[in-house]
Amino acid sequence: MVRKSAVYGLLGLLVAGMCGCGDSENAKEVSLEKKEALTRQEKPAGGKSFRIAVGGMITPKEGFAYYRRFLDYIGEKLGQHVEFVDREDYAEINALIRTRRVDAAFVCGGPYVDGQEAFGMELLVAPQAYGGTVYYSYIIVSKDSQMQHLEDLRGKTFAFTDPLSNTGKLVPTYMLAKMNESPDSFFKKYIFTKSHDKSIQAVAQGIVSGAAVDSLIWEYAHRTNQKFTAKTRIIKKSPPYGIPPVVVRPSLDPKIKRRLREIYVNAHNDKTGREILKGMMIDKFVPIDDGAYDSIREMKTWMKKRSVAGKAK
Repeated sequence: MVRKSAVYGLLGLLVAGMCGCGDSENAKEVSLEKKEALTRQEKPAGGKSFRIAVGGMITPKEGFAYYRRFLDYIGEKLGQHVEFVDREDYAEINALIRTRRVDAAFVCGGPYVDGQEAFGMELLVAPQAYGGTVYYSYIIVSKDSQMQHLEDLRGKTFAFTDPLSNTGKLVPTYMLAKMNESPDSFFKKYIFTKSHDKSIQAVAQGIVSGAAVDSLIWEYAHRTNQKFTAKTRIIKKSPPYGIPPVVVRPSLDPKIKRRLREIYVNAHNDKTGREILKGMMIDKFVPIDDGAYDSIREMKTWMKKRSVAGKAK
């Protein structure tokens, strides 16, 4: 159970140190710091913007500039103003897509599965990164820690990211469930940081004992700025899961959808697109089949059945 006083204490440490997916009722969302506000593009007079959302956990803060540039690139190719919609909460992004307030989004695999089931959210493309279209959940601890296995985190403090995150919440919760444990029974305290880079930072600074993070984010940070990743160590790597995709609202005009897909999959073929993708640590965008996310569905189904069985006892 997360005690309120303990969470406030952690929050104070987090703020002081960082300045210069089934959810428990006891879990507290802790915002370590707000991302720097991005200057919004001005909407053309009398024109309509094409709106693309980027989940706050898709990239470290340092990578947002490249995503902004890529959306501008898409706008140039599409011949239409593209508005960058920055959100940290996956549930909010799904709601924006469902209500047609955004046209497309970069999302996590877990929210895609939820959105596809709830209202027909559609896959557009997926990034190919580090040679593949999969990613992993990394369980990390401090480099100087003596812990070697997930079991060693029993009774310790832990950081999840977003309640709907696949690698940052669902996968580690599934790992615990396979041990007949839950976050409440296993950890002394746990928090939600709302982004993978903040979770890495929390572990590096000793604010929490461990965290579950997206392998793509950890690898990106480790290749661009090792300030915090160098102070962490991976003690468990999950099986591979379908990489966080680009999705569109189901009611999007099929012609625009086809054109948008063409822009994404051909971006690596021209100099400007290739340069931006390099900064995003993406090889290229490729079509991807819905079946790539079946393993996430299987985890969710297993967790639901286990929850129902537990309540029936």
